[in-house]
Formats: sequence, structure tokens, C-alpha cells
Amino acid sequence: QVQLVESGGGLVQAGGSLRLSCVASGGTFSNHAMGWFRQAPGREREFVAAKSWSGGSTYYADSVKGRFTISRDNAKNTIYLRMSNLKPEDTAVYYCAAEVWGLGSHDPSRYANWGQGTQVTVSS
Repeated sequence: QVQLVESGGGLVQAGGSLRLSCVASGGTFSNHAMGWFRQAPGREREFVAAKSWSGGSTYYADSVKGRFTISRDNAKNTIYLRMSNLKPEDTAVYYCAAEVWGLGSHDPSRYANWGQGTQVTVSS
């Protein structure tokens, strides 16, 4: 199974941008759907974006559509989340997750492998 390591989080002002990265190792990255989820203090983990194993399907939460972009580079075993026009309500720990042969589910229980998370803080 794949191991996942996120990076790229940090503190940014509202309206700013960040790019998160998630590097996979120990498995076949190209046959995994990849998702990004986030969890704010006191709240449940929520879906942000996902891309199917083939890369042919992409999904976004309504709250991030038009501001976030998910992409994958199979040659680098890496998934990215480009976040623009950040808002204070985007503050959370962001996790990447992998599902073998997945189609890009919104349901976190479909994903067997998770990274440790990276903190994103957006100040107003």
C-alpha cells in the first residue's frame, strides 16, 4: 500500500494562494484515485477535491470550486492542490488520501491510505 506525505501548508493572508503537494511511495501511484480532505477544529473531516485513478474524472466540493485545482503527476508520484483566493474558512489541516482503482469518491471511508496532514491557516 502507498505511504503519503503532504507538504506546502502554512500561514497566508485572505486572498492569497498556496500549493499543497502529496508524494506517494511504496505502491503503484498510477492505479490510485487521490483525494484531498480537510478538518478544522471541532469539525468533521470534509471532502475538498479528488481525481480518479485514470485522471479522467475530477471532483470538487462546492465551497472550493473555481478557487482550488487538483492535479496529479504520475511520473513524480505526486498529487497537488493549488489553492487560490483563500478565505479564513479554508483554515484546516489538509490531508491527502489514496484509494486503489478509485473513481474519486467524496466519502473518506473509501480511502485506505492517508497522509499525516499539513496545516493551512488563512488570516483575515
